[in-house]
Amino acid sequence: MSVQITPFARLAWLLALSALPLNGAAAEIVVRVSGVTAANGEIGCALFERDKGFPMDNASARVRWQAAAAEGVTCRFADVVPGRYAVSVVHDLNNNRRVDTNLIGLPTEAWGVSNGVRPTLRAPRFDEAAFIVKDNDGETVLDVAVGR
Repeated sequence: MSVQITPFARLAWLLALSALPLNGAAAEIVVRVSGVTAANGEIGCALFERDKGFPMDNASARVRWQAAAAEGVTCRFADVVPGRYAVSVVHDLNNNRRVDTNLIGLPTEAWGVSNGVRPTLRAPRFDEAAFIVKDNDGETVLDVAVGR
């Protein structure tokens, strides 16, 4: 016994399938970095999915490095699934690809984080810098200014 599927049945199935949500659709995060005062060194943009390591432990993040440019730099993170994220940025003047600090642990290189958080005597917290990427965002653009 064979089952014959009519063109109307095929159309009904296609319409039903097209109405299903695409769970976990990947987005892109674009970080536009401003406040770069010198064209030497590199700009490092780190994308954190959780508070572990934020804001200075690049081993806990997806990191993009770009040559520094006085007019600013853009870092892109593709294939980002919906969720909660925070970004930290450093202007690495000596190209060692880490945030250099003084004796009391304060950064000696220009830095910035998402949401413009700049506490005076402590590191910014993940919760303060966090933002949400939704299923239908497509592209999330963040402006992060670096400074000391």
